Amino acid sequence: MTDHHWETQPPYQEPDQNFNKVLQGACHCGRVKYWLSKDKPLASKYCHCGDCKVIHGAPFQWAAIFQKSDMAFQKGTESLRFYNSGSQSPEHELPCKVSCSHCGTLIMDEGRNMVLLFPTLLSFQNEAQKKNFAVQYRVVDLPDGKPKWAGLDNKSELVDEV
Repeated sequence: MTDHHWETQPPYQEPDQNFNKVLQGACHCGRVKYWLSKDKPLASKYCHCGDCKVIHGAPFQWAAIFQKSDMAFQKGTESLRFYNSGSQSPEHELPCKVSCSHCGTLIMDEGRNMVLLFPTLLSFQNEAQKKNFAVQYRVVDLPDGKPKWAGLDNKSELVDEV
């Protein structure tokens, strides 16, 4: 999907009247705002892969995973910028990074069925269980007692905590 077909799909389309606005998130400048219909993510992860470290300018990415239908933009879809790290192209080609084109705040990673939101953008933060991902590439150790996987949960090697 490199055209504007994405605008008619969740999470970009206008929510219907039954969409329950539970948590709000926004970019730094406030041009992009969105709502979540759930107060807890399906999962919460730290990703230590090379792409996440470079793109986020951090030792890892912290993300909360929601279904696309659990998210709806209140405003600012015209201010979104997309980036596909696989093809290194600024297009809405899934999976892709989504950010505010004005202030540069990374909003989420969009996959085919899920979004990985950045919890620091939410106006309320829950205490969902966090897990670690791609820890073989980590820059810092997080001795938090949570499972640490080389790849996907339960589908890759479990890595010992240091």
